Amino acid sequence: MSYNYQAPRYLFVIEQMKEKITSGELEPGQRLPSEMDFAKQLRVSRNTLREALRILEEENIIIRKHGIGTFVNKKPVFSGGLEELFSITDMIKREGKAPSTKWLFSGYADSHSEDRTELNLEQSEKVFLVKRLRLADGAPLVYCIDKIPATLLTENYRLSNESMLEALQSDAGVTISYAKADIKTVGYHEDISNILECEPDTPLLILKQTHYDLNDHPVLYSLNFFRSDQVSFNVFRKRIF
Repeated sequence: MSYNYQAPRYLFVIEQMKEKITSGELEPGQRLPSEMDFAKQLRVSRNTLREALRILEEENIIIRKHGIGTFVNKKPVFSGGLEELFSITDMIKREGKAPSTKWLFSGYADSHSEDRTELNLEQSEKVFLVKRLRLADGAPLVYCIDKIPATLLTENYRLSNESMLEALQSDAGVTISYAKADIKTVGYHEDISNILECEPDTPLLILKQTHYDLNDHPVLYSLNFFRSDQVSFNVFRKRIF
């Protein structure tokens, strides 16, 4: 590979690092040398190295564990495009793993202000609330909170399917056509990170989705907390002329 030596030196370091990872010289989970030793190996100043590592951390290519060291980030096992509406069950199966569920709560509950906004509910209306831990080959992957307007379901409704999309179709005759999604990253969350068995320095990806039926009515509001070391999302962007 040829480098443009007129470019800032930290860009040269970034390209070197990515090349080492691609070639397998640096492996996922491997600890990097100390800043002093690594700067000597790369023949750059420690300030240059620090700037390169800062950018690589922002790109989620490396991860810093305070008091321990800097590591090559593990490549997420699961990935998907946000332009495709998929179930978590399908996402797990696509990677050849077995999906399973740990049920944490299922039943009717009072709606919160955010629920009422997303699902167009009156203040007195309830939701059917489901809290689940989704696992892949027995390992925690996603903590799911799903809310459905109570009026769509029978009084003693029980969820019959691990896939919420399929359950709504079979149990309530509701076909989900599309969803509006918002994704963000948060740091350590004491309760949810413990449920997902995350390390304190492992961020969580939160995918909030409001799902609509064929008549453009909101029928499902979901909050999914993903382990960022296991899951990544991408978006296909097309230029419009």
